[in-house]
Amino acid sequence: MTWTAPPVERRERPAAADERAMLQGWLDHHRDTLLAKCAGLTADQLARAATPPSGLTLLGLVRHLTDADRWWFRTCFAGEDVGHLHFTDEDPDGDFDGGSPATAAADFAAFRAEIAACDAAAAGRGLDETFTVADGRTLNLRWVYVHMIEEYARHNGHADLLREAIDGATGA
Repeated sequence: MTWTAPPVERRERPAAADERAMLQGWLDHHRDTLLAKCAGLTADQLARAATPPSGLTLLGLVRHLTDADRWWFRTCFAGEDVGHLHFTDEDPDGDFDGGSPATAAADFAAFRAEIAACDAAAAGRGLDETFTVADGRTLNLRWVYVHMIEEYARHNGHADLLREAIDGATGA
């Protein structure tokens, strides 16, 4: 049996909420949007570079955003020593390039698990709580939310184009 990306029910975008609910709501919406762009596609389709000469794939986007969430929420903000899932110093593009049809189901499961872990790492923490990154900048949790919203929004634009090239599907 061929694995197919499951359907996802996208959460509504928040309309009027406090700052924390607004940030979490938009991030949740963008995470759901990425999964919606993948829903119904087979592992082979998800791993297909559909817009040559680019090697970008929907599966690569899922893997990349798994590691991006993990890095910013858990490693940088929460200080957890969890490493990367999909890339190494020797293979810095392993998140984008390392997926295959054989890894698709596991990569999607890792994405969902990482989102839950990231949300748990941020739960109950203040948006003004700070941390320092390797280049010496001091950032706060609010910065992480805003950065991840823009990261997902940018890559969801890529996902739109990839999905349309794969099967013609368009939409929000």
